[in-house]
Amino acid sequence: MMRKLIFILFILGFSSLIVRSQSYTSTSELFKSTDDNSKSGKLTIIQDPAIDTMITRYILGNKNLEERNGYTGVEGFRIQIYNNSDRNAKIESAKVRQEFMNQFPDVVSYLLFAEPAWYKVRVGNFRSRTEATRLFLIVSKKFPNADLVPDIINLPDLNIK
Repeated sequence: MMRKLIFILFILGFSSLIVRSQSYTSTSELFKSTDDNSKSGKLTIIQDPAIDTMITRYILGNKNLEERNGYTGVEGFRIQIYNNSDRNAKIESAKVRQEFMNQFPDVVSYLLFAEPAWYKVRVGNFRSRTEATRLFLIVSKKFPNADLVPDIINLPDLNIK
């Protein structure tokens, strides 16, 4: 009985150390202004503390995603038009990509390699499945093996109007 009590206290103490070691960012710190303008107003955010926790988890999750993949982006969808691991998959994937670029010059395409020997061609940068479905219906007529897949997409260029 005493061992169980000591074990439970140990687990509680250890878990509290883990929780305290996580960095914490409040929403008010995200919107701090560095201007020392005397005419600027003051922003007061009144919200549930759980929202701060959710925002912090989202920020940390995106940082971890960037560190793992080595590039920035957001979760979204792409259309995969080629996926093969044959001996000549590298050459075939380049041909499929070139054919796609000739038929759809306005849509960006990506040639990917995944271990152990998979060559893939994915096209587009769509933030939602609904956004990708319109092009998917057109592409799937010309590329019958096309599939809509979740992927990390490039951030959209906000300067294009």
